[in-house]
Amino acid sequence: MSTPSSVTARPQRARIIAYVLALVVVVVFTLIATGLHGKTGDGPGFFQRGDQAAMIGLGLCAAAGILLMTRPRAVADEHGVRVRNIIGTYDLPWDAVRAVTFGRGAPWLTLELHDDDRVAVMAVQIADKDYAVRAARGLRALHTASRTPAVVE
Repeated sequence: MSTPSSVTARPQRARIIAYVLALVVVVVFTLIATGLHGKTGDGPGFFQRGDQAAMIGLGLCAAAGILLMTRPRAVADEHGVRVRNIIGTYDLPWDAVRAVTFGRGAPWLTLELHDDDRVAVMAVQIADKDYAVRAARGLRALHTASRTPAVVE
């Protein structure tokens, strides 16, 4: 297998699910907001336009939170790997990485560092099956190539 010059990975299924779910949340909150109305004396609640706008705003905030699931990304080249997870970003040179692992039952790929720390690579998720396998193999190939001394002729 030849070593790729770079590897870029993003979750596939999680992104689709997040986009659909965010849209559903906005639609549901908007429908609830338009259904909120009442007059004084119609019961315990009295809803005004501001309340309806607040409900739509809550739906948009919830959708934005769901869309954070689309943030993970990993970009690797011969120098190292840049990992962006839902919260947090790591820029690691290959000499800081001891191993690229996809543990049995693990939801995503992990980088084991020389200081016994681990960095989750949420961009490469087991749910993506073949895509995840190709990304993991590409990252391992780049890691292995970085550890092999260049042959000068």
